[in-house]
Amino acid sequence: MVVASSFMLAQLETQYNAPGYFQIVFLALLALGVVGWLVAAVLGFARARAFGPATRWFAFAAICLIIYHLQWVMLAFALVNSPDLVLAIGAFLNLFVVLGAVCAIIGFVRLTSRR
Repeated sequence: MVVASSFMLAQLETQYNAPGYFQIVFLALLALGVVGWLVAAVLGFARARAFGPATRWFAFAAICLIIYHLQWVMLAFALVNSPDLVLAIGAFLNLFVVLGAVCAIIGFVRLTSRR
């Protein structure tokens, strides 16, 4: 209890200053991530007929990661508009990363072919 309360006091006194380029870099990488995973999802669904159903699972993983990136946008809007929603959205932040990993694992398992 004493350690936890002293840790909380130490956090209250610490002030962090973000560099001037932080917002630009963060938003640019977030946008590039959404666009990159969108291209991966479209290509995955387009190539699923030619390369088999395993490719479709990789496209599902890409869609999960698109939703993950959009959750960051929702988290930012909640932080500005309704701070009570921040923890509600933040609690499920990694859900779609886990679902994307499961889809990728299923895709790799089904990718093996016996020749």
